[in-house]
Amino acid sequence: MLEWVLELDEKIFLTLNGLGSPYLDTFMIWMSDKYLWIPLYLYLIFRLYQQEGKKLLWPLITLIVVIICTDQTTAGFMKPYFERLRPCKDPALEDLIVIIGECRGKFGFASGHAANSFGLAAFFYFKERSLFSKGLLLWAAIVSYSRVYLGVHYPADILVGMLVGVFWAYVLYATMKSFRLRAKAY
Repeated sequence: MLEWVLELDEKIFLTLNGLGSPYLDTFMIWMSDKYLWIPLYLYLIFRLYQQEGKKLLWPLITLIVVIICTDQTTAGFMKPYFERLRPCKDPALEDLIVIIGECRGKFGFASGHAANSFGLAAFFYFKERSLFSKGLLLWAAIVSYSRVYLGVHYPADILVGMLVGVFWAYVLYATMKSFRLRAKAY
């Protein structure tokens, strides 16, 4: 069963990775560049401040813990445990895939980019349920797809990373909300 899933994952990867065009290459590199998104991250902190005022500390700390948990779950636990080669590191695929940019790290299951971006987007979605937060979910999906496009992740890496991000965002947002409700009761 697992072999069938891995084969399907590889076939989907090869199809999606082969859809590239020179016009999209730069865009996808930008989408994967976590430093390019620093202005967005600063805006999100400002947005929290606008919404929370002096009560900014709890949501900000919760968001930071979400990112730490998503990152440590994927990079600190899953990648070393499962040791699934990234497509760009798999010798069996070297003549079949398009690699754009650098291929860092040996293992790719699960995607830290997907976990982190979906953790951040899902946190805001659970908090606001606004058009803006839905836009963040779309942004996270594009960031995640860029990893397949660039040849560094399989779709299953992305899907599991996405689930890790949404899981941690939900658990930690619900915990924060519960603490805030209890604090108001006293």
